[in-house]
Amino acid sequence: MLAGAAGLDVVAVHVHHGLRDTADDDAAAAGSIAAQLGIPFRVEYAELDDGPNLEARARAVRHRIVGADALFGHTADDQVETMLLALLRGAGATGLSGIRPGPRHPILGLRRAETHALCEALDLEPIEDPTNSDARFRRNRVRSEVLPLLDDIADRDVISLATRTADLLRDDDDLLDGLAEAIDPTDAVALASAPLPLARRAIRRWLSRDGYPPDAAAVGRVLEVASGSAAACEVAGVGRVARSKQRLSITEAG
Repeated sequence: MLAGAAGLDVVAVHVHHGLRDTADDDAAAAGSIAAQLGIPFRVEYAELDDGPNLEARARAVRHRIVGADALFGHTADDQVETMLLALLRGAGATGLSGIRPGPRHPILGLRRAETHALCEALDLEPIEDPTNSDARFRRNRVRSEVLPLLDDIADRDVISLATRTADLLRDDDDLLDGLAEAIDPTDAVALASAPLPLARRAIRRWLSRDGYPPDAAAVGRVLEVASGSAAACEVAGVGRVARSKQRLSITEAG
């Protein structure tokens, strides 16, 4: 609705994962909302099996299906949930800075309650995903247990505080990334002699695949190769990183 009001050429897409008995009803409800708003609508089918990493797998499928021009409805509440989940994974500044603001996340500055109020004002009935109350998904526990507890401890709404922290971390992160661009990650001498925070970033940039960087342990192994304390190492999803004549190279996984 907001995209249409902004004059954009809008198509609503519902990705049908086939994971719930109500999946067909959800698709029909999404189509009804699109019709109410006068927006073209289509359903894309992507069958997924329940199991480990379900949220991440479903997200990857959605992003692949909707394409690079899609707009997402993440809010400030989603931003802070993402930050806390990154903290639980032991992420650095990049992960703790959360979702990057930009054209793909046009309502990242809004609160979830504000989007609900807008729906109510337009007489739209939001679709409630029943998996949002499933405690086996960590994000749901962060939303329903951790954030209310933090609000109680801080005696205030922590969303605005956490989003400000994300903005500060993102500025620092961008600065360090810019400095790391000057380092050739295949030059073992330059990599081994660079400040550690910049060397790590150069390696992550070099070895990222499909937007996903290697984990901290893999980055550490590559640094050992660069320093000469190891001849080679394996990086999951990338291949074998080896050193020869002061250069690092990748033999991609078969």
